[in-house]
Amino acid sequence: MVRKLKQIARGARGGDLANTVRDSAQQIWLAGLGAFAKAQGEGAKVFNALVKEGEAIHSRTRKVTERKVGEMTSAAGKFASQASSKANATWDKLEHVFEDRVARALHRLGVPTNRDIQNLGKRVEELNASVRSLARGNAAKRAAKKPARRKAAAK
Repeated sequence: MVRKLKQIARGARGGDLANTVRDSAQQIWLAGLGAFAKAQGEGAKVFNALVKEGEAIHSRTRKVTERKVGEMTSAAGKFASQASSKANATWDKLEHVFEDRVARALHRLGVPTNRDIQNLGKRVEELNASVRSLARGNAAKRAAKKPARRKAAAK
């Protein structure tokens, strides 16, 4: 375009040059208007295409994010479960140690254990049963030894 203008300017006179510049300016103006109109018409299509592409990217990103969150949640759940198991095991060990020490201290003081008390309870029941059995046997013997009472004679 610039070459064309230079050629026209060399070969043209003052009036022709002004007409040529005016024609070129008008063509440039019309080309700009055409580009603007095309951009307006194509702009909506381009915008809609960009929206669709954005939705597709958003969907893919959401799926990847949900998968990663699921993986992280699973890993955190496993970690929490392991930590809970270790804590429970530690508490169980601590409770066992505490019970052993308390039992030893009570034994040193001569305090009977629950098992000792249960054994004594069983022994008392056995002795009570023996006493009842002996009492029944003695009552039967006494009844057999006593002579039958005679009725007093009528006077």
